[in-house]
Amino acid sequence: MKVLIACECSNTVAKAFRERGHYVISCDLYPNWEDPTYHKKVDVLTLLDQDWDMMIAFPPCTHLAVSGAKHFELKQKKGLQQKGIDFFLKFTKTNIPKWCIENPIGIMSEIYRKPDQIIQPFYFGDKAQKPTCLWLNGLPKLFHAKEDDLFAQKTHVDKGEFVIVGGKKMPKWYKEAKHSDKAKTSIARSKTFLGIAKAMAEQWG
Repeated sequence: MKVLIACECSNTVAKAFRERGHYVISCDLYPNWEDPTYHKKVDVLTLLDQDWDMMIAFPPCTHLAVSGAKHFELKQKKGLQQKGIDFFLKFTKTNIPKWCIENPIGIMSEIYRKPDQIIQPFYFGDKAQKPTCLWLNGLPKLFHAKEDDLFAQKTHVDKGEFVIVGGKKMPKWYKEAKHSDKAKTSIARSKTFLGIAKAMAEQWG
């Protein structure tokens, strides 16, 4: 298949699909530091009308996620939230037959529609919590199993550690992703966990 991984610079999902033999292009305004060979540092909207079999999109959540709700009023006044909404919705209006749009829990559940699935990294083998919404078109929900049964092996693991920072409880992985460079912190915290990337490639690829 020809697969477009939109708004990813970490190479995580792109690499998982490429390892299964697919032709994959990732695209982001940031460079792909791990493997720039099949990465385009351009506006991804310029690529949407090409002949793709599948797209997995990770539009920026900065102005959409409920974790930043206290800043919504200012973002609305500046027009930043509307820009985020408009960009997200561009991915729902393509001719690509199979697509997934990923975002944290946020306002798009009301503005667009409720997600088809909400997943966690610990569902797929990574000891971490990060509720993640998936909007799907032409793709099945990602399978995961709480326990072994006659048909499947357990994929769930421990939910991971939490820490207290400044009186606020947060996942340990989230704290450890903090960097002195704000942009690098954002990239690290938005990176797809490996177990989810592999599940996408195995089940959709």
